[in-house]
Amino acid sequence: MTVPIAIIGTGIAGLSAAQALFSAGHAVHLFDKSRGSGGRMSSKRSDAGSLDMGAQYFTARDRRFVAVVNHWQANGWVEQWKPSLYNYHGGRLSPSPDEQVRWVGSPGMSTITRAMLDDLPVTFSCRITEVFRGSRHWSLQDAEGKTHGPFSHVIIATPAPQATTLLAGAPKLASVVAGVKMDPTWAVALAFSTPLDTPLQGCFVQDSPLDWLACNRSKPGREGQLDTWVLHATSTWSREHVDMPKEQVIEHLHGAFAELISCAMPAPVFSLAHRWLYARPSGTHEWGALSDADLGIYVCGDWCLSGRVEGAWLSGQQAANRLIEHLAR
Repeated sequence: MTVPIAIIGTGIAGLSAAQALFSAGHAVHLFDKSRGSGGRMSSKRSDAGSLDMGAQYFTARDRRFVAVVNHWQANGWVEQWKPSLYNYHGGRLSPSPDEQVRWVGSPGMSTITRAMLDDLPVTFSCRITEVFRGSRHWSLQDAEGKTHGPFSHVIIATPAPQATTLLAGAPKLASVVAGVKMDPTWAVALAFSTPLDTPLQGCFVQDSPLDWLACNRSKPGREGQLDTWVLHATSTWSREHVDMPKEQVIEHLHGAFAELISCAMPAPVFSLAHRWLYARPSGTHEWGALSDADLGIYVCGDWCLSGRVEGAWLSGQQAANRLIEHLAR
């Protein structure tokens, strides 16, 4: 019987590793605490349509990732987003066009991870709380007390603070990962029955509780929706108000949005707040991936590289490649 490789986390990093291992002929089984794939790349279904509450867009610079994104585009999973971009600084809005190519999943960010997952075996709504090794193989225990296994190797593809708790069986790795700090981000979606009278479709914000805002409807594949806007608070504001009730978060960020937009703003017909507790790494690391090959445990994620979507994909590839090389010895 083939003993599969366990992968914890179905964000871009975990799915990238799973695809690379599967392509090399290895059996894998994925686990995720959520009801679907994607992590911060997931789209949230709502009364106002599909909303990108996490990653807003992504870029591709590394030639390997560029090739993958071109493949996604050929399959209709991603499209270029060409927003009318602005800057808000010193209380003023100014156009901020650039040449950056921005990609989004179409019709939602979730499209990408659903396509990557394809028919790979996965267990959703399963929060793994412990990873432990027997004489030969690894086992996983979930929050319900159920044990999963055996597995020949384990890849942990979660935010660093969550990965740390799963690395009790690999203390050297645990001490490295425990040093990684990640910042929270409050995200708010607002929908209006009549479109706001503004040319702005995306905005980089300074001197405000807000860091970024975007007209969700301006992205490809989302045209038929209400006039929906997604607002991201700064890491500093989010950290200072990490436990604030959602209604108050909506009120504060709606107020900040109304202050900077140069048009009348009616009351929203829909609002939603989501807290990303581990949205982005506080600092940058260039590990690629982390591993204890002798134990057979590997760690990957955007925080192992640039903190970007591309970094997550490259980190997953690197974890898988290290494991494949180790098996080939």
